[in-house]
Amino acid sequence: MKRIAVLTSGGDCSGMNAALRAVVRTAMNEGIEVVGIHRGFKGLIDRQYEIMQNRSVSNILQRGGTILQSARCKEMLTTAGQTLAADTLTGLGVEGLVVIGGGGSLRGAQALAERGTQVIGIPASIDNDLPFTDMSLGVDTALNNILYAVDCLKDTASSHDRTFVVECMGRDSGYLALVSAVAVGAEFAIIPERPYDLEAICVNLRQRYQEGRINAIIMVAEGAGTAHDIAAQIRGRIGFETRVMVLGHYQRGGSPSAFDRLLAARFGLSAVESLLAGESGKMVGLSCSDIALTDFEQVLQAGIRPIDQLMVALSHKLS
Repeated sequence: MKRIAVLTSGGDCSGMNAALRAVVRTAMNEGIEVVGIHRGFKGLIDRQYEIMQNRSVSNILQRGGTILQSARCKEMLTTAGQTLAADTLTGLGVEGLVVIGGGGSLRGAQALAERGTQVIGIPASIDNDLPFTDMSLGVDTALNNILYAVDCLKDTASSHDRTFVVECMGRDSGYLALVSAVAVGAEFAIIPERPYDLEAICVNLRQRYQEGRINAIIMVAEGAGTAHDIAAQIRGRIGFETRVMVLGHYQRGGSPSAFDRLLAARFGLSAVESLLAGESGKMVGLSCSDIALTDFEQVLQAGIRPIDQLMVALSHKLS
């Protein structure tokens, strides 16, 4: 193998640059040329690329986002687009591809693998919704971003007898809302995986207020409802003033945590080594302390990663 390509696709997250660096440095140490594809699959179809050098990935380890940039690509949902992407790789003399991204990115990678491209995927999604990996890139940094924001909110909540309803990312997975709720000591976590009774929540909060507990935090995953809607329904029913904070894209950015940097290094190294070993159509993942490979088809058919029931129990018992 003399030339591989790497791209970042879908929503950005902290740790992508660290993974990119690991892919480039590992490949170059093996004497392999690396083509960096700009703007994900869209850049691949449009032939936007550069030949990566060691200096291309210097001083990016601590940077959030992705220097290759990312973009959504509707063309990769079509047979014509998938064929064009595969033909572009062949025309560039690329023998292997590393795709860094979430579930949609892995579907694009699978389509290329089915057309004969040797492909390995690296899971990168702050929602932590991909199965067959304990953690995806960006999750730990996003959690730390949420913790910092909510810790600041708790200072003002306790100063003014307020309830804050805090909305986290998580369209189909409540991982961020649930785990951050445990970590910040929130009173409730509202997530898409579990039904919730807003009336029961109001009764509980009102009782707490009567006992002298004069502030509260409710974490909400965006897939379970909007913070504004939930705040509107409880306002005036619990004894506290109610305020809303939507964390939005703030969660995605920032310098990656030590955990995300180390995980990215391991994923990037493993991805290149897997290509050299002849593996294809597989995702690298963290399994306990080991790196394991799982077929794209198995990952994608498994659906959303199940929520951790231990975290659910902790959220209930410690609130």
